[in-house]
Amino acid sequence: MKHITILAIETSCDDTSASIISDGIIQSNIISSQLNHTKLGGVVPEIASREHQKNIIFIVEKALNEANKRKKDLDAVAFTNGPGLLGSLLVGSSFAKSFSYGLKIPLIAVDHISAHALSHTINQKNPVFPFISLIVSGGHTQVVLVQSYDNIDIIGETRDDAVGEAFDKCAKIIGLDYPGGPLIDKLSIEGDENKFQFPNTKVPDFDFSFSGIKTSFLYFIRDNLKKDNRFIEKNLHHISASIQNKLIDMLIDNLLKVTSKYNIKEISIGGGVAANSLLRKKINFISKENNWNVYIPKISFCTDNAAMIANYANFMFKDSKFSDISVVPYSRL
Repeated sequence: MKHITILAIETSCDDTSASIISDGIIQSNIISSQLNHTKLGGVVPEIASREHQKNIIFIVEKALNEANKRKKDLDAVAFTNGPGLLGSLLVGSSFAKSFSYGLKIPLIAVDHISAHALSHTINQKNPVFPFISLIVSGGHTQVVLVQSYDNIDIIGETRDDAVGEAFDKCAKIIGLDYPGGPLIDKLSIEGDENKFQFPNTKVPDFDFSFSGIKTSFLYFIRDNLKKDNRFIEKNLHHISASIQNKLIDMLIDNLLKVTSKYNIKEISIGGGVAANSLLRKKINFISKENNWNVYIPKISFCTDNAAMIANYANFMFKDSKFSDISVVPYSRL
């Protein structure tokens, strides 16, 4: 029986990534990060799309070589169709469409969030359904009910900032570089997470809101700097640990409410913030108390990566869910 081999491309934000999946197993997953955004304090969409244009041919070539595959071995090409930065998405989708047209192989348009929701199933032959997935990244914060790979319902989502964005903005307030979330995580190791307290943000149902906590943090830093202009320097580890603890608790509290209502004990975590050490620690602790089966992808599958696109495309290929070349990328849900 012929193995199904798919090339997947991910360009939703600032990471250019390509992956090869064959017979349901990832053979390569190449990611090129655009480090120049660190100096600019955030992702600049126009620069991101230009960098994708420069990198994509090299990254795809490297993915094929690492997987020991040639273009003629491919049965389909998949790409992230959204949501994401429109300019970045257009680079990936245009490349994938050209590849599909030139090789006369099917084109598969993949939803970025759906791919994150199933990222824990990468290299797994028989994933368990249904499950609750907490998707947490710089651009998205959602909790979804996954009945099957193509039956995903949003239960709750952020009404303003994503949690990853809140991490980065709080990091910027205390003078940390972009991306600030991983730096806060690292600094928190030596801090007291209960040293400083921040107010709760109340949102109806199962939605999230992080703009209020970000504003509260801004005023907290401003007021303390008025009293002591070395406040951040003296308390950097404690500040980092305290704000991280608050943001993670906001995620956990909502997840507990959702799992209680739906009585589902299969839980997955996806997205870049799934790499956060405190989130992983608290989820694992709570899972023992609640008899959850928790699935967290390895860190390389948490951030934006083409392996998760390849994984989801593999499900779609089996059901012949192919896209027309006229399919249009979308920047938001």
